[in-house]
Amino acid sequence: MIRVVFNQKGGVGKSSISTNLAAISASQGKRTLVVDLDSQCNTSHYLLGDQVNETVGDIKDFFEQMLSFQVRPKAITEFIHGTLYENLDLLPSSPALGDLHAKLEAKHKIYKLRDALQQLDQYDAIYIDTPPAFNFYTLSALCGADSCLIPFDCDEFSRQALYSLMYNVQETQQDHNEKLIIEGIVVNQYQPRANASISIVEMLKDDNLPVLNAKLSSSVKMKESHNACVPLIHFAPKHKLTLEYLALHDELSG
Repeated sequence: MIRVVFNQKGGVGKSSISTNLAAISASQGKRTLVVDLDSQCNTSHYLLGDQVNETVGDIKDFFEQMLSFQVRPKAITEFIHGTLYENLDLLPSSPALGDLHAKLEAKHKIYKLRDALQQLDQYDAIYIDTPPAFNFYTLSALCGADSCLIPFDCDEFSRQALYSLMYNVQETQQDHNEKLIIEGIVVNQYQPRANASISIVEMLKDDNLPVLNAKLSSSVKMKESHNACVPLIHFAPKHKLTLEYLALHDELSG
C-alpha cells in the first residue's frame, strides 16, 4: 500500500502524520518506507535528526539524474537510507529540491516516481510526505499512490480550502491514476469539548466527505517528539496522542 499524505495548506500535520503512521507500521513488523518530497525536510529531520546532513543520496539526486541522459541511472534503492528503527527506511528530501521543479515539469517527468515505486516490492507500506502545494512533486506522488490521506485542522479557512483540494485529487484520479482513492480526512488538532471543532467536523460529514473516525488531539507531546527526533510510538508509547495514532493506524488497516 502506497499512501500519500497531502494538503495544500501548511502546518496541518502532514509530516507528523506520515512519520508516526509509518513508525507504527514498522513497529508492528511491516517493512515500511517513508518518502519525503517536501524541501522543508521536516520528515527527514524527524527520523534522522542531525544525521540527515550526513546522508549521501536523497530524493533530489533521484530526480536530478532524469534531467540528463544516463546509460544506467541509479535505481531508487540507491537513495534509500535505514533509520534507527527496525523495518523503517527513509528516502530523504533536500532543501535544493525546489530548484529542480520547473525543469522536471518542463520535461514531463511526472510518472518517474510512480515507475520507481512500483519496483519496491520489498516494502509492505510506503508513506509519502508532500509539500504544501499542488505541484509537480505532489502530482508525482498522487500518480504513484494507492490512496490519499488528507490532514485537516479544525478551522473555517481549512474547511473552505478542502473543497479545492478534493477537486485536485479527483482530477488526478481521472487524468492520471484511476486506482487512486481518497482514503479519508484525518482530523488533527481536534478539541472534543470545543463547539467550533465539533461543528466543523459535522459540516464535513453533512457534505458526505470521508472523515475518519479516529481523530488526533493537540498535545505538547508532539512538539517534544519532534525536538527529540523520535516518533511517538518510541518516545511516549502510552501517551494519549500515541494511542490516537494507533487507533488511526488500526482504522486504516481495516
